[in-house]
Amino acid sequence: MNPEALRQLTRRHLFSQCGLGIGSIALASLLGESSSASPSALINPMAPKPTHFPAKAKNVIYLFMAGGPSQLELFDHKPKLVELNGKPIPDSYLEGKRFAFMDTSFKNKSTLLGSRRKFARHGKSGAWVSEMFPYTAGIVDDITLVHTVATEVFNHAPAKLFMNTGSGQFGRPSMGAWVTYGIGSESQDLPGFLVLQSGPRGPRGGSALWGSGFLPSQYQGVPLRASGDPIVDIASPQGINPQRQRETIDAVRELNLQRLVETGDPEISTRISAYEMAYRMQSSAPELIDLSGETKETMAMYGADPGKPSFANNCLLARRLVERGVRFVQLYHTNWDSHGGPGENLEGAFDKVCREVDQGCAALIKDLKQRGLLEDTLVIWGGEFGRTPMGENRESTGRNHHIDCATVWMAGGGVKAGQSVGQTDELGFSPIEDPVHVHDLHATILHLLGLEHTKLTFKSQGRDFRLTDVRGNVVKKILA
Repeated sequence: MNPEALRQLTRRHLFSQCGLGIGSIALASLLGESSSASPSALINPMAPKPTHFPAKAKNVIYLFMAGGPSQLELFDHKPKLVELNGKPIPDSYLEGKRFAFMDTSFKNKSTLLGSRRKFARHGKSGAWVSEMFPYTAGIVDDITLVHTVATEVFNHAPAKLFMNTGSGQFGRPSMGAWVTYGIGSESQDLPGFLVLQSGPRGPRGGSALWGSGFLPSQYQGVPLRASGDPIVDIASPQGINPQRQRETIDAVRELNLQRLVETGDPEISTRISAYEMAYRMQSSAPELIDLSGETKETMAMYGADPGKPSFANNCLLARRLVERGVRFVQLYHTNWDSHGGPGENLEGAFDKVCREVDQGCAALIKDLKQRGLLEDTLVIWGGEFGRTPMGENRESTGRNHHIDCATVWMAGGGVKAGQSVGQTDELGFSPIEDPVHVHDLHATILHLLGLEHTKLTFKSQGRDFRLTDVRGNVVKKILA
């Protein structure tokens, strides 16, 4: 379409949507004067955008296990560690290393802790999975296990920030924000980036984990509540009927359009879009969380229970969200911080949190696959770091934070299924094959979405920023 035809189309859209107000006329005039103006960016910052190259994935569902799940109890089978259980770890392993709680690893000289869980090979791929994840064991041929994911920070909040934003500092855009900034969203009635939470509390780091940082606030994640109003203040105030509300929104939009023409401030576009999205969500959001239309078989597969907030319900909602074109859906589930303190150990507490997520994760993969959605939906599972091969000297069995090796699995959206990438040493302490840094993981995720990570940038404070900072290589072994 030539520029003049595009401007005419934009004028018609503005007039049909906004009426012939002063702000609409001003914006249409601006578009008439400037062939470089982008109608989609001015009217709808979340409109779909072209990718750098053909994408394998259109949507992302990120299952974030907040607290750092122990890979040694779930996926990284280490018979030698079991054999050496109770013996001191050689000093050579600890030299130059830092841990979250120094006394438990150095002064008290923690000993090696072999997993008490039984492991077995599963599927045609023969992947090792422990007895803690029986449902996940049934989908190993649909996923890729990455055993050597390394980060740079060893405490929860900065480590969660690093895994979500590529930096341990507050104020950087989250991955979901980068993705929606880069390629927009296909959903007309829901935000492009939605967040669902479950577990005993929210993740350490809070809303910064799904924030937009220095990107326009349009791209930040929107928390979706599992009970009550799906989004806070989504309902109209008492005494405000739909006609009056529509008139108010139109009037505010006219004023915002005038200001947008005067300043060109992208935050004004965000404000206009947010008002319109909120208006549409008054009908779309309640319909989304109404699970009454799901079959009994589907509900049973997920282990979902309508009306009772749970990770299983959130997995089902995630599928419903990508069906509706939402670009990035992130689920947070706590608490995986298995140090060995009260309620945070590798005994009953670990068993409980495993049961809370296992069935829902597996059901999500199966459901997406049978509906033909897995092919272009990228699913990611993992936490902010792994756990040490040593135990901690606490009241009950636990492990410390470990930044050198964590297991992440991925499925769908261009991922080569049924394989394991990376290998750790016989104690599960360090990678000995195919180390994967967080920046490498991010580069690979963006690549699957059709984005070249070095080209997805935003200028702030005089420099170009990107999700992968100044590092990152696509892990080609993960790609189909």
